[in-house]
Amino acid sequence: MFSAFHVNPYRLSATALIAATLTLAACNAPPSAPSVGALPVAPEIASGYRTDLRTQYAAKHMAAAANPLAAAAGREILRQGGSAIDAAIAMQAVLTLVEPQSSGIGGGAMIVLWDGKTVRTYDGRETAPAGATEKLFLQADGKPMPFPQAQIGGRSVGTPGVLRALEMAHRKHGRLPWATLFEPAIALAQKGFAISPRLHTMIATDPFLSRSPDMAAYFLDGDGSPKAVGTLLKNPALANVLKRIAKEGPDALYQGPIAQEIVAKVQGHTNPGSLSLSDLKGYAAKERAPLCTDYKRWQVCGMPPPSSGGIAVAQILGTLQALEGRDPRLSLTPLKPQKANTPAGMEPAPEAVHLIAEAERLADADRALYVADTDFVPVPVAGLVSPTYLASRAALIGERSMGTAKPGTPPGIQVAYAPDRSPLRISTSQVVAVDDLGGAVSMTTTVEAAFGSHLMVQGFMLNNQMTDFSFIAEENGQPVANRVEPGKRPRSSMAPTLIFDRQNGEFLATVGSPGGSQIIEYVTKSVVGMLDWNLDPQAAISLPNFGSRNGPTELEKGQFSPALIQALKDKGHTVNEIDMTSGTQAIVRVRDAQGNATWAGGADPRREGEALGD
Repeated sequence: MFSAFHVNPYRLSATALIAATLTLAACNAPPSAPSVGALPVAPEIASGYRTDLRTQYAAKHMAAAANPLAAAAGREILRQGGSAIDAAIAMQAVLTLVEPQSSGIGGGAMIVLWDGKTVRTYDGRETAPAGATEKLFLQADGKPMPFPQAQIGGRSVGTPGVLRALEMAHRKHGRLPWATLFEPAIALAQKGFAISPRLHTMIATDPFLSRSPDMAAYFLDGDGSPKAVGTLLKNPALANVLKRIAKEGPDALYQGPIAQEIVAKVQGHTNPGSLSLSDLKGYAAKERAPLCTDYKRWQVCGMPPPSSGGIAVAQILGTLQALEGRDPRLSLTPLKPQKANTPAGMEPAPEAVHLIAEAERLADADRALYVADTDFVPVPVAGLVSPTYLASRAALIGERSMGTAKPGTPPGIQVAYAPDRSPLRISTSQVVAVDDLGGAVSMTTTVEAAFGSHLMVQGFMLNNQMTDFSFIAEENGQPVANRVEPGKRPRSSMAPTLIFDRQNGEFLATVGSPGGSQIIEYVTKSVVGMLDWNLDPQAAISLPNFGSRNGPTELEKGQFSPALIQALKDKGHTVNEIDMTSGTQAIVRVRDAQGNATWAGGADPRREGEALGD
């Protein structure tokens, strides 16, 4: 049952807090700062849409990741009796090798975990070095740097956190020895893995990769061309690092020779950063109280700040719930997706796109103004997700699009802030798992932009997470909540999410997605699809992506009919058809004809992932 939630200061007893869409997963904060109001392109380019995926079923356990080799490693650990967090650790180690553009041990992660009794969240977000200042991303003339200038090199590297968060979670919830969890990744790094079509595409289209000697030697042939799809890529340096981490624990990365090389790379780059040995040694992951809110007959639990994902998903759902309470004709439930002549084979109803996009505009406006690291900034979390406040926000939604929403005034505000106008651009990955004993995990993990800072150390990439801070510290004399401060965690859009049945407390689903500032859109769509439209997890994930980041209404390119686009324009929407490269994974508890519980899993057709179970 849910008695364990009574200690959670963010758990609200609201009856209708969140309306049809939940978990926004993945990280994001502020990259390219110069152009106020500009929205960044997707952090990872599109590499195709698979039409062969079907929901996978399993009786005992299941793991899903954005790469089949990582999913296989998670399943192998579950087969050995490992817990959900054990599987997540194994998958992260493999993703460091096979999906280096998205995540790895040089980055950070946020974890939402169910141990069968209690929801827990672990914050492995990177921190700003002690030497960082609020002028970090300002040019000599005081203007924000162009994003590439800020990203590439040591300037953007924050103190990595993923291993410390995994260590903390494993100590409390692990069932297999720590060292065992790294065996699949070590074997793959030694024997080699075939370069996948997606990794090849990411290498071939990266404009900065050739400028990094370590990356060029690893990813490119002697003539400077990207190594071909199917090429066996070995990484003995990473294998040795993982062996040390397996034997010594995360201290192998945070102290000693590896730490010294990280610092030397960061401080010795032509665009140097201030990350120091003391920053690495002093890093600490944090267990935080989960943000759990009610939506219809479900309870949705996500990450609190410094993630904005959990708050935003709760706000969107709560706003949609308030709309339905105001007028049952505004309910999403009957607005089920329709068949369409597109790769996905279906598209959402125009009215559903309208309502969800409008709710997302409102949430994004609040996110930009109020959300940051609560260890540094007072964030009115309870006020932002309170039913009364969200009902007042829902009242702003009408028949026509509002275009650009303004932030509201939630209860509990202590400081007047200026809006963060730095667009977000984050490259991320997502893993989910459920184990034999009913435990579950959703973890969103990232190195920020594709290939992070483009600094490679011993076969793994260092993050550029510092660019998730606002590039400007104040505006019109008012501070920006997400400004750079030493030791601070940059705001994220990561939205790892767990869903429960409120009536009996039964765990229902684990879900999350990468995708930078669009994570919230992707998670919301998938949650609404599973809960309101009763879609199986694969169908919900495969449904075309759509939403708004408080700018144009964004539709996944090539996935929407002219009729739907025109219907939105008739409602006043400015429509942008763009690539929306999500990477959503989900596992849902279902019942067979005899009433026995089983697992159904889905992976995103826009990446290479799989859901695998027994």
